[in-house]
Amino acid sequence: MTTNKPLDGRIALVAGATRGAGRAIAVQLGAAGATVYVTGRTTRDSVSEVGRPTETVEESAELVTAAGGAGVAVPTDHLQPEQVRALVERIDSEHGRLDILVNDVWGGNFLLDFDTRMWDVDLDRGLRMLDLGVKSHIITSSIALPLLVREPGGLVVEVTDGTAETNKVFRENFYYDLAKNGPIRMAFILGEELKGVGCTAVAVTPGFLRSEEMLDIFGLTEDNWRDGVAKQKHWALSESPVYVGRGVTALAADPERARWNGQSLDSGRLAKEYGVTDADGSRPDVWGYIMAEQAGRTPQLEDYR
Repeated sequence: MTTNKPLDGRIALVAGATRGAGRAIAVQLGAAGATVYVTGRTTRDSVSEVGRPTETVEESAELVTAAGGAGVAVPTDHLQPEQVRALVERIDSEHGRLDILVNDVWGGNFLLDFDTRMWDVDLDRGLRMLDLGVKSHIITSSIALPLLVREPGGLVVEVTDGTAETNKVFRENFYYDLAKNGPIRMAFILGEELKGVGCTAVAVTPGFLRSEEMLDIFGLTEDNWRDGVAKQKHWALSESPVYVGRGVTALAADPERARWNGQSLDSGRLAKEYGVTDADGSRPDVWGYIMAEQAGRTPQLEDYR
């Protein structure tokens, strides 16, 4: 029997779902029928260091429910093991299982000092990036995986920026490079350990993401985003968060998803593999375009959207 809710009955945890890719992944998992626990530090009563008060964990949960799933907001700082432990114990108590873990915790863009040498970057700022992008993922996996591996078929998605191939180049900041390559390696290592218990781990990256924050940087909205191409040509291949959300959801619903175990995938590849599109019906592939540029070719933007 076919159903338009391929994840009906599945339990998911999206760690870091207040905005951007995390929120979109949570909403798309909900649209596919999943119960989704969404976490983050910004609530309607408290704002994280990122300083974006209008994007809350409660709203993300409401969007999941509106999409057709069941959204559960659990304010959580994933650098605090006791908070993560309480979260996982709650999921266990309420459902006795965890099928999908999405590690999307970040929130470190405000710490970035591009074009600054490692020894000129404030050490506390750099280490905070590693805490946010690496340590938080380690804590969450360490505590959540015993529940996820209770039954075969579980999926871990490490959300990052770039794939193993694209990140062979310098990512412009010592700490950012480490923070974004770390989850790629985590997915590979966890894939090796999880395959023995019938579970899968992958790393997933969006392309040039038109997140709420990025639109603000460009001074644009989702309605007029194309005006930003004059500032940055790659913006022509940017994507809404819906794109990676749909890709991850298709991956989670794939009964053969173990074929991707340990790999790093980008939203463009997922779109081609599973036939999903962005909200406007396009299939942008900015990483493919950038790799073609780096190989010395002269790719055309229109061929990658």
